[in-house]
Amino acid sequence: MTWLVPLGALLCMLRVGSGTPDSEGFPPRMPHNCPYKCVCAADLLSCTGLGLQDVPAALPAATADLDLSHNALQRLRPGWLAPLLQLRTLHLGHNELDALGRGVFANASGLRLLDLSSNMLRSLGRHDLDGLGALEKLLLFNNRLVHLDEHAFHGLRALNHLYLGCNELASFSFDHLHGLSATHLLTLDLSSNRLGHISITELAALPAFLKNGLYLHNNPLPCDCRLYQLLQHWHQRGLRAVRDFAREYTCLAFKVPASRVRFFQHSRIFENCSSASALGLERPEEHLHALVGRSLRLYCNTSVPAMRIAWVSPQQELLRAPGSRDGSIAVLADGSLAIGNVQEQHAGLFVCLATGPLLHHNQTHEYNVSVHFPRPEPETFNTSFTTLLGCAVGLVLVLLYLFAPPCRCCHRACCCRHWPGTPSPLHELSAQSSVLSTTPPDAPSRKASVHKHVVFLEPGRRDLNGRVQLAVAEDFDLCNPRGLQLKASSESASCIGSQGFITT
Repeated sequence: MTWLVPLGALLCMLRVGSGTPDSEGFPPRMPHNCPYKCVCAADLLSCTGLGLQDVPAALPAATADLDLSHNALQRLRPGWLAPLLQLRTLHLGHNELDALGRGVFANASGLRLLDLSSNMLRSLGRHDLDGLGALEKLLLFNNRLVHLDEHAFHGLRALNHLYLGCNELASFSFDHLHGLSATHLLTLDLSSNRLGHISITELAALPAFLKNGLYLHNNPLPCDCRLYQLLQHWHQRGLRAVRDFAREYTCLAFKVPASRVRFFQHSRIFENCSSASALGLERPEEHLHALVGRSLRLYCNTSVPAMRIAWVSPQQELLRAPGSRDGSIAVLADGSLAIGNVQEQHAGLFVCLATGPLLHHNQTHEYNVSVHFPRPEPETFNTSFTTLLGCAVGLVLVLLYLFAPPCRCCHRACCCRHWPGTPSPLHELSAQSSVLSTTPPDAPSRKASVHKHVVFLEPGRRDLNGRVQLAVAEDFDLCNPRGLQLKASSESASCIGSQGFITT
C-alpha cells in the first residue's frame, strides 16, 4: 500500500500542471454572464467589431461602459437597457441604424455619453431621445440627418456638447435650438452640412459662451454683408470656433455650389458692405480691469427681474450657486458673481444668462475682465532720506565756497589771502567786479598770456563819470596786487553803457 502515496502525489502534480493556462494556451475564463466573444472587465463590456446584427440578450447588470460599435446593428428594441441601471457610457457608432423609435432609451436615466455617430439616421423624432435627462454629450455626426423635429432635444436638460456635423441638414432653428437649453450648451457642431439660410438675428442673440463653441464652417452660407460682419467680429474677438477654422468658412457668391468663396481669405466680395448694417446686432461687451489680490463683483443686469441666473467662466465652467468647483468664484443669492481674491485665471469673458417668464427672451450680459498686477508703491522713507541728504551736502558745499579763505599757489609756495585793514583801490574794485576766465582759445590772433583776465566793471565811482580804466602790466603778479594802477579817462572806450569788459 505504500506505493499508493507516491502515485497519488504524481497524479496531483499532473492535475495542477494540466490546469495552468500556459500549458495549453487557453485564455482565462470570463464571467459566466459575459456574452459570447465579448470582453468583460470589471464594469466594462466591449462587444466591438463582432458583426452583431442584434444586441446580445444577456448583459451584465454591473456594466457602466458598454461598447457595441463597429457592428451591423439595424434596430434597437424598446427597453433593452432596463437591466443596466449603472450604465454611464454607450457606444453605438459605426453601425447600420437608420431609425431609433420611441422608448429606446427609456431606462437610461443615468447615461452621460451617447455615441450614435457614423450610422444611417435620417431624422430625429420628438420622442426618440426620451429618458436621457442626465446626458451631457451626444454624438450624431456622420449620419444622413435631413430633418430634426422642432422639439427633438427637449428632454436633454443637462446636455453640454452636441455634434451634428457631416450630415445633410439644410436648416437649424437657433431661436429655441430644437428644445435645447442654452444655459448648459457649450458646443454645437453644425459643420459640413447644407445650411444655406441662417437667421442672423437669432445667431447674434446667442450667448457668448455658445458662440465660442458654434461651428458653422464648410456650409454653403450666403454671401451676406451682415453675416460676414458678424462672423468677422467673432473672429476679431478670438472666438474659438471661428478662429480655429477660419480657412474653412465659405459662402456662395452666385447661388450655385461651384461658386464657394473662402471669405476670410478673399474678402473683396464684401468691399461694398457698409459697417452700419451690423450695428445693433450684438450687445457690446463691458470691459473691466481688476488687480491681482483685489475683489471683483459682477452683476447680471436685465430689463426685468429674472427667475434664474447662471454664469459661464472663461474656463467654460457653468457657474450656479454656490459657485465654482475650486471655490474662488461665488454666485450670490441675487445672481451676482463675486470673486474675493482675483487671480490671473480669472481673466477672460464672463457671461451671465437670465431666464424667466417676464423676459420676452433669454438675456445675456458679457464682461471682458482684464487682470493686472498692482504697481509697487515707492519706498517713501528711502526717497525722503536721500533727498534730505542731498540738500545737506549741497548746503555744506555752498557754505564752504562762501566763507572758506581761498589759497593760491605762487612760485611753488602757497600763500593764503589775508584781507588788510585798510582796503586798497583794487579791493574797492573787487567788490564791483568778477574775474571769470582767461583769454578764450578761439582768438588766435592775440598773444596768449596766463596773466590776462576779463573783468566786468560797474560805474561805482561818480568822479570818473561812470567810466573806469584798468591798466594791467604784462608782468603783473597775481600774488601782489598792490602794483595795480587805476586811471580815469573820459575818452576810455573800455566801457559800453553802464557795463563793459576789458581784456589786457
